[in-house]
Amino acid sequence: MKTQRPVSSDKRPVNLDLSSIHFPLPALISISHRVSGVLLFIGLIFMMWALQASLASPAGFQIVSDTLAHNFFARLVMWGLLSALGFHFVAGIRHLVMDIGYGETLEGGQQGARLTVIFSIVLMILAGVWVW
Repeated sequence: MKTQRPVSSDKRPVNLDLSSIHFPLPALISISHRVSGVLLFIGLIFMMWALQASLASPAGFQIVSDTLAHNFFARLVMWGLLSALGFHFVAGIRHLVMDIGYGETLEGGQQGARLTVIFSIVLMILAGVWVW
C-alpha cells in the first residue's frame, strides 16, 4: 500500500524563480554594498602587489607607474576599484544613518537609496576623470 503525503493548505511555491522576483531599490543597494565589499577585498590583491612592487626599488616604482599610465586594463581595474570604494563608502554611510534611526520607513529607505545612487555616480565620474 502506498503512503500519501499530507496535503498542505498553504500555496507556497516549491522552487522559487529568483529571476521573476522584483527587488526594490533599497534591497538592490544593500546587496550591491555587499558585492562591492567583496570586490574591494579581492582588489586588495592587485593593490598590495602594486604597493609592494613600487616600494621594492626605483625600477619597480617606474614599472608600476608606467603600467598605470599606459595600460588600459590597469586603468580600468583602478577605476573599478575606486568606483567600488566610492559606492561602498556612500552605501556604508547610508547604513550608518539608518542605524541611527533615520530613513527606516519605506519612503525614507527609497529616498536614501536614490541619494546613494546619485552620490555614487558622482564619485564614479570623478574617479574616472582622475584615472583617465
